[in-house]
Amino acid sequence: MKTDLTRRAFLTGTGAAGIALAAAPATAQDAPPRFQKGVSPWPLALNASTIRPANVKTKIDAAAKAGWDAIELWINDLEEHEKSGGTLKDLGREILDRGMFVPNIIGLWECMPMEDAAFQKSLEATRERMRRSSEVGSHYVAAIPAPDGPDFDLRTASARYRELMRIGREDYNIKVAFEFVGFMKSVNRLGQATGVAMDSDDREACLIADTFHMFRGGGGFNGLKQIQGDLIANFHWNDVNNEVPREKQGDEHRLYPGDGVLPLGQALKDLKAIGYKRTLSLEIFKKEYWAMDPYEVAVTGLRKMTECVAKAGV
Repeated sequence: MKTDLTRRAFLTGTGAAGIALAAAPATAQDAPPRFQKGVSPWPLALNASTIRPANVKTKIDAAAKAGWDAIELWINDLEEHEKSGGTLKDLGREILDRGMFVPNIIGLWECMPMEDAAFQKSLEATRERMRRSSEVGSHYVAAIPAPDGPDFDLRTASARYRELMRIGREDYNIKVAFEFVGFMKSVNRLGQATGVAMDSDDREACLIADTFHMFRGGGGFNGLKQIQGDLIANFHWNDVNNEVPREKQGDEHRLYPGDGVLPLGQALKDLKAIGYKRTLSLEIFKKEYWAMDPYEVAVTGLRKMTECVAKAGV
């Protein structure tokens, strides 16, 4: 179900394309890697939110047995694992040994207070989250534009993001990606998030994108074609229906890809056209899925993801 390329090399930051060049014979070095028996040009990840409230070991086991390329964890998964006596470096090695990697951790909560004193105070918790994310071997950790409030200023957000990137890079060897959230007041659209990233004036500035948040924020999908693929660190993938007005939809309204009305096929074609090479991650928050066997949800989710990609013909 997966590419034969080792996931261990992802920890070195070489990325999928670099691994392919190193592993492929000379006659095939120009061919980009494909995943899931050649169906997908992107590694497919299971976001841990999709199979709550299982513990992290159960989530890893379900994702690995179902055949996912990667697993995207939440910071509480790492916190609870350490509290139970486990080590994150061992957990990271287990994930690699199960044939997967960790593309991103969600995330750095309350990491962008507008007041300088509050920001400095928030860094203690932020640094611990960076440490945990780095130790498990994640490539990225997501910075959420919060606290969310009427005083949230985009210029200040760019400065905050620039400092978070510096700390992550210099002190924890991890990249920080800026995530916009469709139902927040602060930053809820791709265009706003792109501005925050660009105005940070950091060459490694990047975003966590999400099909639900692109829909919920009202910015739409056509802007994808206007950016470079390297700007996106990780892409959360899901669908929605039109039975609830857009501005009233919440995380609980997310659906499996292909079960709703979003233009996912065109979005995949646009991602291919702009040279996006990183992960597509299934992120859903449905209580009925949480009540099911995590392995069953993982299997169904992977089938829906591969069907979505195959239908797009990318």
